[in-house]
Amino acid sequence: MINSVNPFQLTNQPVQIQPKFTSINTNQTDSKTSFGETLKQAIDNVNKAQLDSDKMTEALATGKNVELHDVMIASQKSSITLLTAVEVRNKAIEAYQEMMRMQV
Repeated sequence: MINSVNPFQLTNQPVQIQPKFTSINTNQTDSKTSFGETLKQAIDNVNKAQLDSDKMTEALATGKNVELHDVMIASQKSSITLLTAVEVRNKAIEAYQEMMRMQV
């Protein structure tokens, strides 16, 4: 016969809990990036998306073997990344202005 399980019964064995998430930055000294570097990388990613979209649009216009849906996807990606960058900029400016209005 199978023993029944009692949820109120305590066990004598300690339960070890393993963390589900580990830190991405395992080596803290080597992986620190400044805010300026992170911002530059984000702007470079926006610029790369814009350039890729321009290249694909030009290739389609000149009659090269490029699928229309690929051009449209690249165009929308570049549009979304640019709009996101503009909104982040607007929020940063808004936060700065709010801090400047604070009384010390």
